[in-house]
Amino acid sequence: MQQRELGRSGLHVSALGLGCMGLSHAYGTPVTTDEGVALIRGAFERGVTFYDTAEVYGPFTNEELVGQALEPIRDQVVIATKFGFTAGAMDQGVDSRPENIRAVTDASLKRLRTDRIDLLYQHRVDPNVPIEDVAGTVAELIAAGKVKHFGLSEAGPDTIRRANAVQPVTAVQSEYSMWWREPELAVLPLCEELGIGFVPFSPLGRGYLTGAIDAATEFGKDDFRNRVPRFSAENRRANQGLIDAIGGIAEGIGATQAQVALAWLLARKPWIVPIPGTTKLHRVEENVAATSLVLDAAALAELDAALARISVQGERYPADLQSRVAR
Repeated sequence: MQQRELGRSGLHVSALGLGCMGLSHAYGTPVTTDEGVALIRGAFERGVTFYDTAEVYGPFTNEELVGQALEPIRDQVVIATKFGFTAGAMDQGVDSRPENIRAVTDASLKRLRTDRIDLLYQHRVDPNVPIEDVAGTVAELIAAGKVKHFGLSEAGPDTIRRANAVQPVTAVQSEYSMWWREPELAVLPLCEELGIGFVPFSPLGRGYLTGAIDAATEFGKDDFRNRVPRFSAENRRANQGLIDAIGGIAEGIGATQAQVALAWLLARKPWIVPIPGTTKLHRVEENVAATSLVLDAAALAELDAALARISVQGERYPADLQSRVAR
């Protein structure tokens, strides 16, 4: 597995990480502990050294799973987790008060079975707490040895710049893929300017870009995608042209659609590290293989031309969650 540095931070990780959320949260019935441990350790055996979790995934159970799985190999991996919601619950609003950041960090350390968090993100910007206070609190945790690096998730350019002035930001995590390219407008240029790494979550469009989902697909009753406007049957049908374009290129080079989507992201910048999630080991293997797939100039030009012709339909979040991003 190739290694990448997140910006100019000195933090090196596998070129592809593993988003662990879906093992415990948001996409239907969670996997069993044994299944989750096997999946995470299987990813490590295939070269993945970067693992992403958060207190709200579960809540709490995903951190516990990640901690159990990685405890025997702790010094060989990079663990990222997040603070920023009230009582670890997404539906209770945001909370980045310094006392909550400190309490969440201590609790996460216990669940993760470790003495330090390699990368600690603010999960969502809290409009009631100045970002300077947030960054200053994380700086104190770094000085105490509990945290190694500071990150922001779904933050806007002004917030990123202000935070970085207090405590250097190692990584910004936001959704980014062929069907959500907004970070290219202002966030990616700022990351390049400041030497910050970028970690795309949902790099496969919550599964849509793999080609395995169409207008007729039915999701389980607890699947988050039932609430996402972009995943309405009408919008899935309207966005099929994007899947057809990716599929045509994938077929021409003997790759899967998921591999093309990931290789496209990896080709954007050398400090971009996608974190696709899955519950299946063969999908981990498929995704890891994307790090060896080099899209030549002709394939990239064909993809860019296809993307320019396509207007993706549907919001990426329901209205109650949309207000929490890009602050």
